[in-house]
Amino acid sequence: MPYPPPPRTPSGPRRRTLLASAAGVALLSGCSAGPEDSGGGRGGSPAAADRARARAARDSARLAERYDAVLAAHPALVERLAPLRAEVVRHRKAFEEGTAPSPSPSLSPSPSASASTPPVPADEKTALAELAAAERTLADRRAKALMDVPGELARLLASVAAAGAAHAYLLTEAGK
Repeated sequence: MPYPPPPRTPSGPRRRTLLASAAGVALLSGCSAGPEDSGGGRGGSPAAADRARARAARDSARLAERYDAVLAAHPALVERLAPLRAEVVRHRKAFEEGTAPSPSPSLSPSPSASASTPPVPADEKTALAELAAAERTLADRRAKALMDVPGELARLLASVAAAGAAHAYLLTEAGK
């Protein structure tokens, strides 16, 4: 008994698939931000974006000061906290790119905490918990600010907020 020939099916994608793919690419490319989106689009004026960048840089500088205060009070935590503090400093530098320079605290560890830094608990576990809470609070604030800034800055804020959440997790685990 001979087998009937298989139905003729064209090889390769169908026209409908290609059209749907092309439409999807057009939609996605319309949603992505190119270099022209860095200053305009959602988020208002470039001045508002500059203010948001400056605020984020100041927040990172304050967080670095908190790390410095904890490190000064608990030198045994240097190995654990130094990489996280270095990331916070890199975040500050990333936010400062493209903004007007402003006077700000030093990026190197300071021998004593500034007046705006809260006192560090004598217990390492509590100090780590407070540092984790500061990281978490700042990450949450940055995540909320995403909707108010243009594309490139929003991506930077999202990335730094995610890093801050990871820092909070690591600090919480270190405190256990």
